[in-house]
Amino acid sequence: MQQSRVRPQQRIGSLPARSLVCRWSGSLKFTGGSAAGRSRAGTESRNVLLDFGFTSGTLNNNLSMLRIAPENLDALILSHGHYDHFGGLAGFLHDNRARLRAGLPLYLGGEECFCTRELTIGQTQDFGALDRKALADAKLKVVFAETPAIVAGHAFTTGHIPAASFEKVLSPTRMTVGVKNGVGCFPDRLPADKRAATVVPDDFAHELATCFNVKNRGLVVLTSCSHRGVVNTVRRAMEISRVKTVHAVMGGLHLAPHKEEYVRETVAALKEINPDHVIPMHCTGEVFIDILRAEMPDKFIRSYTGSRFIFGA
Repeated sequence: MQQSRVRPQQRIGSLPARSLVCRWSGSLKFTGGSAAGRSRAGTESRNVLLDFGFTSGTLNNNLSMLRIAPENLDALILSHGHYDHFGGLAGFLHDNRARLRAGLPLYLGGEECFCTRELTIGQTQDFGALDRKALADAKLKVVFAETPAIVAGHAFTTGHIPAASFEKVLSPTRMTVGVKNGVGCFPDRLPADKRAATVVPDDFAHELATCFNVKNRGLVVLTSCSHRGVVNTVRRAMEISRVKTVHAVMGGLHLAPHKEEYVRETVAALKEINPDHVIPMHCTGEVFIDILRAEMPDKFIRSYTGSRFIFGA
């Protein structure tokens, strides 16, 4: 595996040059001739954009700085219905509509992604809703991937992630069932146990992870946020792919809210899985990073805005 960082540009004359922007949000771009499922790496490449951050300004800026052209995207993936992962999507689609491929697929975990949400940590705050009209205006092909799906021929999504380990969902949000002024989620498209409710605590049944099977290496599991638990997520990827080796686990692990004992249990479970690399991001928390660095020093890699990882076969 190779790792590199894109360095911010320097001041040019009297004008500050643009630089990469870091926000508390999620957006990852992956390019690969790597294989998903039983497909083989070859001469073809695919470009997938996973999650879209808080704002389109940040997303567009960073894509430009990293020389990622929207017209070359083969698929979009939204991991779950939190604003810090979809907030930049509507503006990105508006600004790049003429450049995006017709019928560009957007994979997401179901109707729950569209529900209006509120933050429930501290004082209740509006947490927005995915803009259904923006997706239609951009002529995206929306694909509900509630079960595993192949993405662009090279990647796959996990679909629903079962709660099969010690891990507990700590929900920082709740979702409102229903549509108002075209915004929100349609009750009849939700799971049966949620249709009659008005407000539902988020259990993230709609959340999915994105994975690649790298030849001779194993799975690269992109967790995004791991609200369903990183151990559950990785084991789900292993189960559906029938691949027993994990090359890398990367993304948010949602361990910041948990106590140290729980975090240590998570590290112990990851040691059993024995991935070659663990690359924590976003909502992981420094407690996990400190323990991981002590317990699995040869596995730990720190990621930064603009980091680029190349997983070679």
